[in-house]
Amino acid sequence: MARTTTLPWDPAEHLQTEEDMAAYLEAALEEGDPSLVAAALSDIARAKVIGALGLRLHVRPAGAKCAG
Repeated sequence: MARTTTLPWDPAEHLQTEEDMAAYLEAALEEGDPSLVAAALSDIARAKVIGALGLRLHVRPAGAKCAG
């Protein structure tokens, strides 16, 4: 039987716009699970830090959308 290999995936790296973050939080709220909402808020907070660091360092994650 073939073995599946997975890689770590961080949702915070994919939340690049305010719209992305709002949709992500809305989806978590629709589930009605407080722990999922808490995790989504944590992911959003980390995404904002990642974005702020990128601005300070003048870098953008691969595939990031340009703001403007």
